[in-house]
Amino acid sequence: MTKLAVMGAMEEEIEPLLEHFNDVKITEFAKNKYYEVTYNGLEIVIAYSKIGKVFASLTASTLIEKFGCDTLLFSGVAGGINPELKIGDLIIANKLCQHDLDITAFGHPHGFVPGGAVFVETSIELNSIAKEVASENGLKVIEGVIATGDQFVHSNERKEFIESTFKADALEMEGASVAVVCDALNVPCFILRAISDTADMDAGFDFDEFLKSSAKNSAEYLIKIINKLQQ
Repeated sequence: MTKLAVMGAMEEEIEPLLEHFNDVKITEFAKNKYYEVTYNGLEIVIAYSKIGKVFASLTASTLIEKFGCDTLLFSGVAGGINPELKIGDLIIANKLCQHDLDITAFGHPHGFVPGGAVFVETSIELNSIAKEVASENGLKVIEGVIATGDQFVHSNERKEFIESTFKADALEMEGASVAVVCDALNVPCFILRAISDTADMDAGFDFDEFLKSSAKNSAEYLIKIINKLQQ
């Protein structure tokens, strides 16, 4: 690893990360900001993409192609649909899918397009390091399937469809698109999410209330993983 990319979707998801670094160089490109730092000799580029699959794909591609990053870590929040997941819990994606990708009218399964696949896998090596860090720090982390789509899913009916169709544990709006970009460009990818809301909650709850604490949990864990990567 010569240059590390660290991504989030929202500003709130990368703010706790940026607090760990000094002498941040900001580069503006493609209507976004990229924060370049050096941490214990390792070059890191941090960015938040904005919400959704298109912006996430653009940012991941830029981090790899323009900034030359060769490993990508994504940190953020997600909604839990696995009943075992509680607010603040951490989940690592071993594979991801796009739950809103639908050309079933042409006889294809949900989440599939010709030339693609329903699921895209993440780096086994990075996931192993993350699990090692979790074990060393007494953190409960589960590994599972994360489903991505361009909507904030609040319908229980939709959540049940996603869970039954893809056996998904959590829902968010960027991960699968980042993983598709990394897979296509042969860049190891790690997707971490802290649970900010769960399936049995009222959809009218205050999401912002949970965003900061969940993002902080995710960021603190990610810093420990970065430290481990340098050993």
